[in-house]
Amino acid sequence: MKSLLPRRLRREIEHPIESFQREMSRLVDSFFGPEMPAIRGEWAPLVDVSETENEILVKADVPGMTADDINVTLAGNVLTISGEKKDERKETKGGYSIVERRSGKFQRSVTLPSGIDGEKAQAEFKNGVLSITIPKTEETRAKKIPVKGEKQLA
Repeated sequence: MKSLLPRRLRREIEHPIESFQREMSRLVDSFFGPEMPAIRGEWAPLVDVSETENEILVKADVPGMTADDINVTLAGNVLTISGEKKDERKETKGGYSIVERRSGKFQRSVTLPSGIDGEKAQAEFKNGVLSITIPKTEETRAKKIPVKGEKQLA
């Protein structure tokens, strides 16, 4: 089937996937800015933060490390995970090696909601994942409020 658009206009129409990719790149750049750690060549662990009724759970991927390599601090409602990932380089004879794994010092800070009980926070490291559990204070836990009113007739 032949296009009804002239040849020069067909080249200027952008495919929807290309448009989506361009917009996503623009969004990421506007959110993180040029100082994003990956752009500077630094290593930082990926972090997931979730909230339940009673606690905040933070999980960080730190493969290839041990619990002794990681430091966790909580100042107010700012949680900071830091440490140093050592690079194990092995010399090869008669060839070359390519190492794509990141190493070096890192620090990642996450601002948590207020109303957390830092004194009862716990951290556990297992299979390359650091899990930090921080309970909420009693005042900030959601409370069910009963609703009074007329009953619906069927």
